[in-house]
Amino acid sequence: MKITSTSCICPVLVCLCFVQRCYGTAHHSSIKGTRNQTKHIEGETEVHHRPKRGWVWNQFFVLEEHMGPDPQYVGKLHSNSDKGDGSVKYILTGEGAGTIFIIDDTTGDIHSTKSLDREQKTHYVLHAQAIDRRTNKPLEPESEFIIKVQDINDNAPKFTDGPYIVTVPEMSDMGTSVLQVTATDADDPTYGNSARVVYSILQGQPYFSVDPKTGVIRTALHNMDREAREHYSVVIQAKDMAGQVGGLSGSTTVNITLTDVNDNPPRFPQKHYQLYVPESAQVGSAVGKIKANDADTGSNADMTYSIINGDGIGIFSISTDKETREGILSLKKPLNYEKKKSYTLNIEGANTHLDFRFSHLGPFKDATMLKIIVGDVDEPPLFSMPSYAMEVYENAKIGTVVGTVLAQDPDSANSLVRYFIEYNAEDDRFFNIDANTGTIKTTKVLDREETPWYNITVAASENDNPGLLSHVTVGIRVLDVNDNPPELAREYDIVVCENSKPGQVIHTITATDKDDFANGPRFNFFLDEHLSVNPNFTLKDNEDNTASILTRRRRFSRTIQDVYYLPIMISDGGIPSLSSSSTLTIRVCACERDGRVRTCHAEAFLSSAGLSTGALIAILLCVVILLAIVVLFITLRRSKKEPLIISEEDVRENVVTYDDEGGGEEDTEAFDITALRNPSAAEELKYRRDIRPEVKLTPRHQTLATLESIDVQEFIKQRLAEADLDPSVPPYDSLQTYAYEGQRSEAGSISSLDSATTQSDQDYQYLGDWGPEFKKLAELYGEIESERTT
Repeated sequence: MKITSTSCICPVLVCLCFVQRCYGTAHHSSIKGTRNQTKHIEGETEVHHRPKRGWVWNQFFVLEEHMGPDPQYVGKLHSNSDKGDGSVKYILTGEGAGTIFIIDDTTGDIHSTKSLDREQKTHYVLHAQAIDRRTNKPLEPESEFIIKVQDINDNAPKFTDGPYIVTVPEMSDMGTSVLQVTATDADDPTYGNSARVVYSILQGQPYFSVDPKTGVIRTALHNMDREAREHYSVVIQAKDMAGQVGGLSGSTTVNITLTDVNDNPPRFPQKHYQLYVPESAQVGSAVGKIKANDADTGSNADMTYSIINGDGIGIFSISTDKETREGILSLKKPLNYEKKKSYTLNIEGANTHLDFRFSHLGPFKDATMLKIIVGDVDEPPLFSMPSYAMEVYENAKIGTVVGTVLAQDPDSANSLVRYFIEYNAEDDRFFNIDANTGTIKTTKVLDREETPWYNITVAASENDNPGLLSHVTVGIRVLDVNDNPPELAREYDIVVCENSKPGQVIHTITATDKDDFANGPRFNFFLDEHLSVNPNFTLKDNEDNTASILTRRRRFSRTIQDVYYLPIMISDGGIPSLSSSSTLTIRVCACERDGRVRTCHAEAFLSSAGLSTGALIAILLCVVILLAIVVLFITLRRSKKEPLIISEEDVRENVVTYDDEGGGEEDTEAFDITALRNPSAAEELKYRRDIRPEVKLTPRHQTLATLESIDVQEFIKQRLAEADLDPSVPPYDSLQTYAYEGQRSEAGSISSLDSATTQSDQDYQYLGDWGPEFKKLAELYGEIESERTT
């Protein structure tokens, strides 16, 4: 079988088609298939031959992007078994068979029905087979072949990473690499020049160049200055087909920025400057600014300022503001127009970060001259000293001169000066000052022991301009005089033991003095010479501002004398010396052998009475208990006293007991219950228990008649209102019961209390008609009626 491809368009492809047709087994799209057949001739022996392979397959080619109206011819399948009678049927299977590629099953011609894109799929794998149309049996074994999509130049180069942003230092050497750009072409790089890209520069000359093969961009000029031009926009083109005419191209933009280097020294805009500064400017304040310009940026423009010479180098100082890169001129010392009216300074500004590659462009510093004019202002008076220290003795007379302050007008006018002391409203004014001379005097007697030091503020102003003030601090120290005698340091509790020996030290005392050290210690201790010699105690001066109390005899007795008094004298070391007298109290106490105090005169008295402290406490406790018992007894007696008048309405906790059993319902003599039945009668029957009442009782029938005319409901309401309004009513409930049922009752009372005395007109004979259940009740009432009748 033979397969032929005639898809040749250009002359080159025509030649290829010719070659492949002539050399089908060696080149593209030339496929031959042979099939050996053995014929059987009558009378001849059947000869078997070695079968040869019927298919020899190579590749088919089809051009991509075919835009013709007819399907594109790919090739032809032909089997040696095909005699041209249509008995052979060709079948095509595999990738794209029946959709992209179709075959004429009779002739074996293969066509492409669609436009193919090699960039999407480069080849297709298919299978071919020839079968007998009558028997549907294969005439040839199925074989595989490939249809390759042949590339054409249908894709332009693309820069996938563009546009680009890149920097390069200014003043770089020519040929310095800036960036390498790369364009990609989707066409087949193995076939023709469709993917062979060449780079060129469309915009950016003569500053930059590009390597046509590698795409490396380089600087094309020497010493490109950022200060002259900082940004460049370079357009790079990539063209396939090796740059030939008809090739496709793509472009990208490369934005190049020159970065700064320190290639520019600082420069002052002027060589001479002039600055006005008033003489009243405060020390440490900023009085002016100066700035040198630097064309560089960032750290390359950083600089420092300094004063290199001039007559004001000790009066002024300069510092650098890092944010604004300005020189800040400050005042180091006060100005005085009357002494010096102008100063000259030479100021230098120098870069702090140097690049030695560009040192030939230097020096990277500049200097200028600054002339400072001192302005004359009306200044406040100036004191001769920044502060004054004065002294005055305490107890000095009022009007004593303490000292003098002096202030002068520093201006050329030399105006007169007035002085005054600034006081707060709550301050005591111990001093005053002469407004014209500045002499300070006392206005009160000073006491060093109360206030040893005074600080006052003196102000001075000019007569012509009182608003301009200057102040100075005056410290006045109060000097001490010996005006306070010494005294004992504290109250001493001195004890002497009964078993003391002569010459024994029983206590040591010290003294203090309110005066200064010069008029205080050293202290002298001694006994009053005008008094007789004390036979019991003596005083010894220890010459160290202390004194010791010594005994002069043996043994002391608390029973004889428990307290002794020792007058002493103390003098100080002042001139003249002052002295004071004090009396020491010495108690006699019983001591242990080691000298510890056991007890003093208070316990000695108790011991002499034969009672110890514990016994006294016990006696006192018994007395208190007896008194408590007596008070409790009296209280209970008073609480049991009964009231003189008791209302019979008050039935709370009143229990009447008696031993008589009584006569039943007919016995009404033991307790009169009229009060429970008749409220009005209860209100009248109030009596005292301690006096026998003289009440004449009315006949019972009169009382019963009265009960019928009283409404108990009104009585209960009255009692309820009285209980609500009475502030003396106890805060507990009171239960009172009444046997009276009220008026207008047709049935009357059913109580058995008055059954013996009440006359009834009721006929109870009808009870016998009620049945056997009421038989007993009828018998009872029948007997009652018979008794009444009798």
